[in-house]
Amino acid sequence: MADIFDGIEPMVYKSKIRVPYSWWAGDTASVFLTSLRDRKVIQGKKCAQCNKVYVPPRKACPACFKETEWVAVSDTGTVLSYTVVRKKLAALPKDPPVIYGLIKLDGADTAMLHFLGDVVPEKLAVGMRVKAKFSEQRSATIRDIEYFAPIP
Repeated sequence: MADIFDGIEPMVYKSKIRVPYSWWAGDTASVFLTSLRDRKVIQGKKCAQCNKVYVPPRKACPACFKETEWVAVSDTGTVLSYTVVRKKLAALPKDPPVIYGLIKLDGADTAMLHFLGDVVPEKLAVGMRVKAKFSEQRSATIRDIEYFAPIP
């Protein structure tokens, strides 16, 4: 049987559209984001049964589905992985190179993805210790942490 797509050239349409939207963050994310904005405190949720601490927080434990309780975690942590973006993309908030790191904060059992700053890409290393640098202007978004910087 012949493929119905035989002889059809694939078409690629390149565009730059902007689709603004907003959504309700929910109870859990709202507490997390307002604590960043108002107190410069990073909070996680600790499972009452398995004692794992999730950052970013989860309403219920994804491992055992039990309730979680709020706990503060450190603003310092360890880089588990990273990537360097060297091409300018519309979604990037700054010019390349932009460095994303997977950071496990002290006191947490999970990692969060965020920007790394004040470091040159060639000096990056898995296991690097970093500390959160909070934005001067905060608005209850994850960007209230401007980036994580290496600890000398």
